[in-house]
Amino acid sequence: LCFDEFQVHDIVDAMILGRLFEALFARLVVVVATSNTLPDDLFKGKPGRDAFLPFIGFLKKNLDVLVLDAARDYRRERVHGLAAWYTPIGRWADAAMQRVFDELTADMPARAETLLISGRTVTVPLAANGVAWFDFQALCGVALGPGDYLALATHYHTVLIDAVPRLSPDNFDEARRFVTLIDALYEHRVKLYASAAALPDDLYRKGEGAKIFERTASRLEEMQSEEYMALPHLT
Repeated sequence: LCFDEFQVHDIVDAMILGRLFEALFARLVVVVATSNTLPDDLFKGKPGRDAFLPFIGFLKKNLDVLVLDAARDYRRERVHGLAAWYTPIGRWADAAMQRVFDELTADMPARAETLLISGRTVTVPLAANGVAWFDFQALCGVALGPGDYLALATHYHTVLIDAVPRLSPDNFDEARRFVTLIDALYEHRVKLYASAAALPDDLYRKGEGAKIFERTASRLEEMQSEEYMALPHLT
């Protein structure tokens, strides 16, 4: 059983994982996991971590920890600076995003659309020709989850996001949703255009969550590459 991007965000997940892994190992299930966080750093600095420490010891006892820390980030080497990320936020970025939308939609009439996802509706402010245009707050400032983002990623081949702010512990919920959104877009090869307060590497510089965001920043860089842009959309 493989766990990709293994992370622990809250005490409920932490307690469930302990019972889950005990059951897996008791049944001699072979477990493989990838993570950006070493076992000793899981759930670090969170309330209730003391109760989680026995699970960390349990993991280290039953799993071999391999550090695969390459000095080169190969995804970033494929970036050729295509105009897909506009910073800083302002009139110039607004005009650039409008040009992108007009070109991608071939000036087709655009309108708001409503998607029915798991029995509830999600409003897309502006869409045409498989292209959806959102404000950051409309996507990440409201209670949307992985299922919502996966539905958007399969329905639209291109997504535009206006006004991505700098991220920090002060807007951690929005940052966490943004990470989940980018994962969904990336995995379905959705083309992304955005206006933002900073370049991907500078969006989340310090504080809780900054380390985890490094992978997202790398993906955002890769999503601007010619090779990524040439990939077919996965529905």
